[in-house]
Amino acid sequence: MNKKLSIVVPVYFNALSLPHLFSELTRLEEGLAARSIDLELIFVDDGSRDDSLARLLAFRDTRPATRVVKLTRNFGAVHCSKTGLKFVTGDAFMVVAADLQDPPGLIMELVQRWQAGAKFVICERIARDDPVVSRIYSRIYYMLLRAFVIKDYPVGGYDMALMDKAFLPYLQNSAKSVFTPLLAYWLGYKPEVIHYHRPARRHGKSGWTFAKKFNAFLDVMLGFSIKPIRAISGVGAIVATCSFVYGGMVVVNAFLNRIPVEGFATVVALITFLLGLIIVMLGVIGEYLWRIFDETNKRPETVIDEIW
Repeated sequence: MNKKLSIVVPVYFNALSLPHLFSELTRLEEGLAARSIDLELIFVDDGSRDDSLARLLAFRDTRPATRVVKLTRNFGAVHCSKTGLKFVTGDAFMVVAADLQDPPGLIMELVQRWQAGAKFVICERIARDDPVVSRIYSRIYYMLLRAFVIKDYPVGGYDMALMDKAFLPYLQNSAKSVFTPLLAYWLGYKPEVIHYHRPARRHGKSGWTFAKKFNAFLDVMLGFSIKPIRAISGVGAIVATCSFVYGGMVVVNAFLNRIPVEGFATVVALITFLLGLIIVMLGVIGEYLWRIFDETNKRPETVIDEIW
């Protein structure tokens, strides 16, 4: 009996790149057939308002085995991908970006590693042709991720990875705010690594805005690491100690009549500094509390409108 590879493709305003992706996946299916591997394709339209859905349905007409899932609105790439994972039935699976920045040509090498016995194969970016601001953000993001969350996380990060079906239950049942590539790495399976140069985006404009990147950063830092809350405790202890020392000095000087009338600026500076520190601390604590609330309020991650 043939093995099966499942590929989930989240789609959001990708009408221009989809025809090229279909061609790549068609060639991939022919190559997999030569290795006695069936291909399961699952496309999830994340509320696109261009011709993406029409192109997906046209492709399905030529390949009836294709599954197309339409969400009611845009829920975000991670939630969209997790929705697609609900329909996976293969012996291995992966998520492939529809914008072609993670080259589908690498998939066959991933499959070869899997057939050789690897349960987890990742494509690590060693260079990227993204805009300068995106490259700077990515460098800072992965540096902080390695410092605060997982020390041996790939330096250039990864999105495309082939995972054995053993991963599937953990990803399907993960928290709403979890970043799935990080969770997959956190599970502890030693990955085999394929390095590649990420090309520039040729079709359309990325919907991965700075706001979405920042939200993902918060989800990663607050969802996988206790260090931010411990940093708050440490800063609070240092400030409290300094405050006690300063207060003691004020009391001693008061007894010795050494307190000058001047000092308004110092008092104001200390009050504003401490109040700002308290507000930042409450904000971080609030982020943790929001994630607890979001996980327990039974709100669905996504809403499926239609399935073909």
